[in-house]
Amino acid sequence: MQFNNRITEMLGVEIPLVQAPMGWIARSQLASAVSNAGGLGIIETSSGELDAIREEIKKMRKLTDKPFGVNIAQAFVRDPDIVQFVIDQGVKFVTTSAGNPERYTDQLKSANLTVFHVVPSLSAALKAVAAGVDGLVVEGGEGGGFKNPREVASMVLLPLVRSQVDVPIIAAGGFIDGASMAAAFALGAEGVQMGTRMVSSAESPVHDNWKAAIIKAKETDTVFLNRSHSPALRALRTEKTTRLELDQETNAMTEFGTALELYFGGDMEASIALTGQVCGRIDSVRPVAEIIAEVREEFFRTIGDLAAQYT
Repeated sequence: MQFNNRITEMLGVEIPLVQAPMGWIARSQLASAVSNAGGLGIIETSSGELDAIREEIKKMRKLTDKPFGVNIAQAFVRDPDIVQFVIDQGVKFVTTSAGNPERYTDQLKSANLTVFHVVPSLSAALKAVAAGVDGLVVEGGEGGGFKNPREVASMVLLPLVRSQVDVPIIAAGGFIDGASMAAAFALGAEGVQMGTRMVSSAESPVHDNWKAAIIKAKETDTVFLNRSHSPALRALRTEKTTRLELDQETNAMTEFGTALELYFGGDMEASIALTGQVCGRIDSVRPVAEIIAEVREEFFRTIGDLAAQYT
């Protein structure tokens, strides 16, 4: 069976599954594996390393002939010409996040890019739709990474946003397999975004220590930091993040400093390992192609079993 909805049509993909745009991680090695498997790989810009990003996009075009996109995380933009930079790369799809959708949407759409904005709340969703975005990434608080300090779970947020908007929705936060994808569709989504599952994949460039920590983690082994600051973030529980969880005075962003020593050096206390609650459901490192093929098979089996049982 094949997917056929607004997301697959807009993105030009076989499977409406998008890889999260994680800083330093979402580059050609991982993103091309996702695109080649039928989903949509995303290249990050939040690292601020635009010269490296330009080279990564060149690598993408050698590694895949399938569609891919770029993310602009507004809170981390250092180059005032970031929109022109993205336009110049010749991509057709962009997600904007961590900021005001009014800031870049017009400029991106005037260059004929498809624009989805990441939202953590109904009010943010309505603002993004009013700004003219083509769709939304609706992000529940159980996901890893940077968050609204007042997080809302996907089970509540997705149907709430869907009840108020007509644009296509990609659901993010808590999605890992075909069954959770089917649940997202039941709540109003037409696609899903996966982050932690991709961080722990074989093609992920992060150190094996991080992957091993995800596999070992229980569903309770993440912490939500910075409720009194901004941005908030969800991360894997370590000695550092456990201390920060109890410290309401310190802005956790000040302890992010040596991220690359954690990401690629394997020192789990050197920085903060952004990780979602689905870590508790991940039990192995697997190739992206296997993960996505299994998502597809399980999705259609799940909705078929439900239809057979209840209709």
